[in-house]
Amino acid sequence: AAAATLGMLPLGKTQSPESLLDIAARKVAEKWPFQRVEERFERIPEPVQRRIVYWSFPRSEREICMYSSFNTGAEDPAAAPGGA
Repeated sequence: AAAATLGMLPLGKTQSPESLLDIAARKVAEKWPFQRVEERFERIPEPVQRRIVYWSFPRSEREICMYSSFNTGAEDPAAAPGGA
């Protein structure tokens, strides 16, 4: 009970702190699209690029479904006048 109160993990269970690279990459990905980061900075080390891209993708299933939907509000293009 004391360990839980102090926020400590049980013996034998360890948790690594988040790396500074991951914290910084996550904060960048939350604020700016990767394209803007690429345009703004001349040289970005590859490991940094990879972490920014990793954190740029949504984490929850709901967000993934929302962003993967390509519905533009238009009906079936073949059914529209002048459609295929």
